Amino acid sequence: MPPLTQGLAPSPEDTFRILLATDNHIGYNERDPIRGQDSINTFEEILQLARKHNVDFILLAGDLFHENKPSRESLYRTIALLREYTMGDKPVAVELQSDPDEGKAYGFSFPAINYEDPNLNVGIPVFSIHGNHDDPQGAGAEGALCALDVLSVSGLLNYMGKIDLPVVDVEATNSGIAVRPILLSKGKSHLGMYGIGNVKDARMHFELRSNRVRMFMPRDKENWFNLLLVHQNRVKHGPQEFVPEGMFDDSVDLVVWGHEHDCRIIPEPVAGKSYYITQPGSSVATSLADGEAIPKHVALLTIHDKEFQIEPLPLRTVRPFVIEEVVLSEVAEEEGFDLSDQIEISKFLKAKVNALIEKAEDEWQERNAEIVKEGGEELKPMLPLVRLKVETTGVSEMSNPIRFGQEFQGRIANPRDMLVFHRTKRSTRSAASKISADEPELSIDDPDLSVSEKLAKVRVATLVKEYLSAQELQLLGENGMSDAIQMFVEKDDIHAIQSHVNKLLKTMMTEVQANENMEEDELEDRLAKAKEKQEKNYVAGKTNSKAKGKGKSKANDSDAQSEDSMMMEVDGGGAGGGGSDFEEPSSDNEPPKKTAAKKSAPVKKAPARKAPAKKAPAKKPRGKKIVESDEDEIIEIDEEEEEEEEEIIKPTKRTNRAAVLSQTQPKKAPAKKKASTAPKQSQLSFQPATTSRSSRAAASKARARIVDDDDDDDSG
Repeated sequence: MPPLTQGLAPSPEDTFRILLATDNHIGYNERDPIRGQDSINTFEEILQLARKHNVDFILLAGDLFHENKPSRESLYRTIALLREYTMGDKPVAVELQSDPDEGKAYGFSFPAINYEDPNLNVGIPVFSIHGNHDDPQGAGAEGALCALDVLSVSGLLNYMGKIDLPVVDVEATNSGIAVRPILLSKGKSHLGMYGIGNVKDARMHFELRSNRVRMFMPRDKENWFNLLLVHQNRVKHGPQEFVPEGMFDDSVDLVVWGHEHDCRIIPEPVAGKSYYITQPGSSVATSLADGEAIPKHVALLTIHDKEFQIEPLPLRTVRPFVIEEVVLSEVAEEEGFDLSDQIEISKFLKAKVNALIEKAEDEWQERNAEIVKEGGEELKPMLPLVRLKVETTGVSEMSNPIRFGQEFQGRIANPRDMLVFHRTKRSTRSAASKISADEPELSIDDPDLSVSEKLAKVRVATLVKEYLSAQELQLLGENGMSDAIQMFVEKDDIHAIQSHVNKLLKTMMTEVQANENMEEDELEDRLAKAKEKQEKNYVAGKTNSKAKGKGKSKANDSDAQSEDSMMMEVDGGGAGGGGSDFEEPSSDNEPPKKTAAKKSAPVKKAPARKAPAKKAPAKKPRGKKIVESDEDEIIEIDEEEEEEEEEIIKPTKRTNRAAVLSQTQPKKAPAKKKASTAPKQSQLSFQPATTSRSSRAAASKARARIVDDDDDDDSG
């Protein structure tokens, strides 16, 4: 534990009590008759812990749901549990110091923070950001929506960390990520919560490296405890497929890290930084990996002034999980049996599994003993999860792992995937020479590229697109199929590919059957024309959805150029020197940016989107709200309406690699041409279908800007 957490003042009226949890994955494997209720049962335990420890509120760091479109049962159970445990007569001791309407649903009068609504009786508020599993999707009149939006407008949860991102790649160089806080106070303690919902790692890495993640902080930020919630890769999966720990602002005191499932709940210092990182981990095992076998916990975070401490709270309802790995070649030497004797190998593996089951049962008994000692009720026995990894190098033949697991049916929760075989990887020239002539030459196969350049180009969506383009598909379009595969992989939508194929085949059958007297020789030409038509319609549909999302987010873009807050290398020069405070610049600096934005692309008339744009609130003169706290402290919030009418930019040209491949043959020349078109993003490929996000308040009034000084002309 860090030194500052060793002792806190015991005054409860000045101390925040917060329950931290992340990656609940409600709905994971819900169709499984044994494991289907694991996630929702543990989520109920988390709510019970919040009530037991009398917390002020619950803070969730993403992936509340396992699927982007949770089932009715998952939504029903989640809503019922939130209503059961978070509603009530318990007074909310924390006072909101920021605008309660910040981020509220457009067109409605109720505030964004549920306990500020006089019509609701909230006892324990819940704040949450979105993760990569339950992130906003779609574009339309209401913008991109997710399940958290539904819980937010129902008054059961406070959704934070939803941000605007450009839907056209070329605009990425002209915008960034603005993070506005929820400011809370309790007695003499002040807390600023900053949430950043999941963004594609490549994009987040790009924004941080470009020093364009802006954190709006109060002018007296040194008197506030600043808490940041993120949901990104912490472990490096590629040159840009992670977020380095040391790239956040120095004014942050604690980072709550979601997405990573292994529990590292004790705060860890960051080299060269003053903040700490806590990683609660998941509350349910969604994979049979080593990190998931670490005991699951949530955290009780206590904050007093600028000091904090974290108390791990073990989760009792988590299914026991044991994992072990054996190397058969080493075991054969120790036990003295032949690697070609399948009976002896099977006998050894069965004995090993039985030992793991006994180990899991012992752990469960110890857990129950602790519960009884604390005065709780003993839990019912649960079938354990068992994973035995077997290294089979040198073994010519192995038994069927599914058939092997059936012998343990009724004793473990996962008999079908209990056993997994693997061999050590061997890199041989002969294997590389046996490449099929039908294998396409991908962009990463370019011999002129260095290793770092090849790694920078490794994007699953791009490689799938290139591979499909080289296969000369007769019925399926490359664009739609690539997007369906991406939904299958990233959103865990197991029906994405099947739904896309069924829909496409049905449409093509209608096209072909329109000509009843068609000759057999004409069938191939007719299918080719139908495929081409469907591909054009699919691209046109995506373009239209981008235009709608573009119009939505344009109204919400910050028109002020600010100093960067999350800086990899802090530039000591310049007159700003404002640290992480983002003071609005004077009007003299604004026109060049807006003029450049207007010239970047022609204005497109969009009658369908014009009506909602006119619904924006009338222009107001600049003014300042004064929010008074119990300590007579004043927080100034500067409001300024945008003076330009909403403009919709026509995406005249898509510059990402997928667009180039869809317009030309998969050759190296177009790829090099693309690099010269947008040199600043040569290592990024943002997919508009998945990175398009619109703010809840995109078509509503301009958001409040928090300044760090009373006079506007002090910044100069």
